[in-house]
Amino acid sequence: MSAQTLTVEQVWEWLEQIPDPEIPVISIVDLGVVRDVTLQDDKVKVVITPTYSGCPAMREIAESITSELAGRGVRQLSLETRIAPAWTTDWMSDTGKSKLEAYGIAAPQAKGEPKRCPQCKSTAVEKISQFGSTPCKAQWRCLDCLEPFEYFKCI
Repeated sequence: MSAQTLTVEQVWEWLEQIPDPEIPVISIVDLGVVRDVTLQDDKVKVVITPTYSGCPAMREIAESITSELAGRGVRQLSLETRIAPAWTTDWMSDTGKSKLEAYGIAAPQAKGEPKRCPQCKSTAVEKISQFGSTPCKAQWRCLDCLEPFEYFKCI
């Protein structure tokens, strides 16, 4: 595909279609992993940042980006992983945070604790464990509906 027919906006739209491998309801763009997209001549450059150093999903994310863009006709791709500045939950989009809650995962909060249960919306919640299914999540429980839920930690 020629860079003359491709725009940065189009590449961002395509990247928004790629789900996070660990939380498939949120895209890698909404998660804030995709940091930058540039075009130079016929080459697309995508910059990604892992949610934490050593994140095992980054390899799959890189493969998904490569596959998605190749399927869209991108012939030259430069994929760069940057660890500085470090990823932060501030990079998540509001849309992404809403999708997390609808999926049953409490989105990151400024004070570092969930404000409410994502299932019943009760504010009566307690921490079960600082560690959840992935290093970026903690395990919580609602004291009203008694359902456990994960909280996406503020980083």
